[in-house]
Amino acid sequence: MPRQCHFTGKQVTFGNRITRSGAAVKSGGFGLKTSGIARRTFKPNLQKLSIVVDGKTVRANVSAKAIRMGLVVRPLKRKYGYTAQQKAASH
Repeated sequence: MPRQCHFTGKQVTFGNRITRSGAAVKSGGFGLKTSGIARRTFKPNLQKLSIVVDGKTVRANVSAKAIRMGLVVRPLKRKYGYTAQQKAASH
């Protein structure tokens, strides 16, 4: 399963980590010089949850933002006898 949100499509992105050395001009130096550039990754805040998709319970990676936005529908935790949803469906 890729590192990607089921709802928003957020995934790993890439960037650079830039290291600078030297003293700033205003403190008497000659300015900051780039002394190294290294690749880095930005990983999304993914949670593995049980969610309801098309009426079926599925495990999926979901971003924290999708959870906060209310895009995620969680399955019922327990089924003791009739649940409120089952009662409403039968009437």
